Amino acid sequence: MASFDKAIPTILKHEGGYVNDPKDPGGETNFGISKRQYPHLDIKALTEDGVVIIYHRDYWLPIYDALYNQALATKVFDLAVNMGHKAAHRLLQKSLRKFKSDLEERIKIDGILGPKTLQATNIVAQTLLLRELRIQAAVYYVNLIVRKPGLVRFAYNWMRRAQS
Repeated sequence: MASFDKAIPTILKHEGGYVNDPKDPGGETNFGISKRQYPHLDIKALTEDGVVIIYHRDYWLPIYDALYNQALATKVFDLAVNMGHKAAHRLLQKSLRKFKSDLEERIKIDGILGPKTLQATNIVAQTLLLRELRIQAAVYYVNLIVRKPGLVRFAYNWMRRAQS
């Protein structure tokens, strides 16, 4: 089973500290926690310990610890923090479809990390699935930049994140 304690350093490294960039669609954030998603919080005053509690409660539980592979769980968790659970889970499901011969059922791309997606994730070759998920993440970011060219300024960091 994957461990939150092993995954959280990756998230904190990628998210950094306080940012209030008017050109960033995420808006005001601290360690990746946004004012838009948590309007009741004083984002600037958030501590790393407070953010870890939020990530554990609102992002990790109850699903990512059901993944067997730590690297894969960390990657899906990281993508969920950056783009939301539904988008991250869709990318995982698209990645799983590449392994259809290994799966009994076709994976539905609905953004829900339900029992079928979890089971499929845990039985497919983990290294290959992780590689495919990284490709899907890079494609997601490229498509986002194509739709919103002003976001090109984030391309370098997004590509680094996709491939990490």
